[in-house]
Amino acid sequence: MAASDRSRKPSWPDVERRQGERRSGKERRDGSPGTQKADRRVAQRRSSSERRDESTWVQVPLETTLTTTFDPAEGLFGAASDARRFAQARYSNFQVGAALETVDGRIVTGCNIENATYGLTLCAERVALVKALSEGHTVFTRVAVVADTDVLTPPCGPCRQLLWEYCGDVEVLLTNLKGATARYRLSALLPLPFDSRLLD
Repeated sequence: MAASDRSRKPSWPDVERRQGERRSGKERRDGSPGTQKADRRVAQRRSSSERRDESTWVQVPLETTLTTTFDPAEGLFGAASDARRFAQARYSNFQVGAALETVDGRIVTGCNIENATYGLTLCAERVALVKALSEGHTVFTRVAVVADTDVLTPPCGPCRQLLWEYCGDVEVLLTNLKGATARYRLSALLPLPFDSRLLD
């Protein structure tokens, strides 16, 4: 084929002919080798209900890594609890508050902000972090998280990553509305972080 033929854009009849030659997946299932592979891939796929079967999940216990005592009534928990009341959680009704303490003792709060697309939802910890950074704070000591759960709620994966990036190995304090508390190092919650050291 000449170079001019290869570079020629296909005409609409050519396009329509090619589209007509394409058959649906059902029509291709005629026993040919390529079709058998496609059928096998479809059969191997798990449904969403199978992928989300929580009964098969292995529970990973969170052990408290800092044993020193602290006052659960201190300002950080109170600020996180107050922030929780402003959570925009109309879809999940899961309200979370967070309070981030700067090195000079200032407290910046955040609450979860949900979105109808779900993927754009912001966690309380990230809201507090972004607020603090946007106000010029760059060194942090602790973050507190408050949620109305029986089992204390630690930061999710993306929050741990962002906290590690901008806060380092800070203390993570958890509480619920019943007064249960726990204290962790972020390095215990994110033991093998991806950070700038890997980009050098």
